[in-house]
Amino acid sequence: MKRKSYSDMNCSVAQSLDVVGDPWTLLIVRDVMFGFRRFNDIQERLGIARNTLTDRLGTLVDHGVLRKDAYQDNPERFEYRLTQKGRELSPIIITLMQWGDEWSDLPEPPVHLIDRDTGRTLDPILVDRTTGRPLAELKVQAVGTDLRPDATA
Repeated sequence: MKRKSYSDMNCSVAQSLDVVGDPWTLLIVRDVMFGFRRFNDIQERLGIARNTLTDRLGTLVDHGVLRKDAYQDNPERFEYRLTQKGRELSPIIITLMQWGDEWSDLPEPPVHLIDRDTGRTLDPILVDRTTGRPLAELKVQAVGTDLRPDATA
């Protein structure tokens, strides 16, 4: 069942959720980000129905998050690769992963991130570009056309 579109909402979060708001979608992006690029590999790894995976991959390609590259002609088969737009979802996936590591019922994190160049374990944080201060430590206030002037995070 298709959900309501948020395309007419004047909100960046709502507009983004129109593309990546389905839980399968972020799991697909995560798997492609971690190197699983072929339909069958993604389908097997996630246990997702083939028609659902086809639909979500089509949406991600249509929105420019993934690109579809043929790797076989007969039968025609494709790999899915992140575009620049897709790669820029990496901090979101990593932040969700870290949040889950902290707050889920898992006894320990199932995945650790390393720097491919150095092999060093990563401990990423989101920071303000100007000050370098971690976002979680800042008192953020949202200012915009659809917000109360005192809306704070």
